[in-house]
Amino acid sequence: MPDDTNEFSPKGTDKLIGSIKGAEKLFLKGRQGRGEDLESAVKYFLEFLRGFECIDIDGPCVTVFGSARFEDGHPYYQLARDLGAGLARNGFTVMTGGGPGIMEAANRGAKEAGGTSLGLNIALPHEQKPNPYVDRFIEFEHFFIRKVMLVKYSTAFIVMPGGFGTLDEAFEVVTLIQTQKLDDFPIVAMGDGFWRELRDFMSNTMLKAGTITSEDLDIIRQAVTVEEAINIINGG
Repeated sequence: MPDDTNEFSPKGTDKLIGSIKGAEKLFLKGRQGRGEDLESAVKYFLEFLRGFECIDIDGPCVTVFGSARFEDGHPYYQLARDLGAGLARNGFTVMTGGGPGIMEAANRGAKEAGGTSLGLNIALPHEQKPNPYVDRFIEFEHFFIRKVMLVKYSTAFIVMPGGFGTLDEAFEVVTLIQTQKLDDFPIVAMGDGFWRELRDFMSNTMLKAGTITSEDLDIIRQAVTVEEAINIINGG
């Protein structure tokens, strides 16, 4: 088994960060007074500050998105594990949401290959514990801050099979690239036929309706094997 994980814990911020728990749900309950909104803004700042202080990455980093629901032994879990190992052997830090499933598999593969494996976990009502294969992790209260951090420190993104959360993360990156808010970093979809019907919907419905362009379709590239994915990330 891996060594115990080490949570990012910058001195001097823990007491303040502790007050964030439950803040996102409270903020989204509806209209608040100006004082409460200002307090929420301060909490955002503190959580961003913690992320900036804690995430220190040397070299290129790839974020892997994917479902928490695929267990060890599932083909997608094995694919993500192989992917993590391949990325690590090619000099990439592997960053995930830090949870189980695809996230665990990618972190596991990176760690087993001797690479750096990071997890940015999210606080949920049904506790999502960080997987045991991250070298270090940080837990976020706010989904949107966590997504910013997953994007900010990465120069490529792999989208493995997943659910609503994976779609949310993937399409946010796509939108940032489409609107030129983010450099044209590689986004690679993996999982063989998992995304086929979604791709068909984008081509046959969205493109035909004029809500996207043919160039937008090219933002997400397809890869079947780990070698194909890494080749795309390396500019192939």
